[in-house]
Amino acid sequence: MQIQVYQYLKQYPELAHFVRLNPVWYRYLTREPQKVRELERASKAFYGKTFSQQIGKIGSHVQMVNTLINLAGAMKD
Repeated sequence: MQIQVYQYLKQYPELAHFVRLNPVWYRYLTREPQKVRELERASKAFYGKTFSQQIGKIGSHVQMVNTLINLAGAMKD
């Protein structure tokens, strides 16, 4: 692995952890260091940080709050 890629991974421990969990990325980055951007995208998908995943989380939280409000209203009656 090139020293620049190694230093980049050192700066972002979350990416380094992702590479440790998915060792195929060692091979990808060793052969093609410019795949760092693809690594970032794959890492975001893995950790649930893509825009659509975050919207889904917010939607589920709103649904849970709505259910709790309905439950509180039912217990009040």
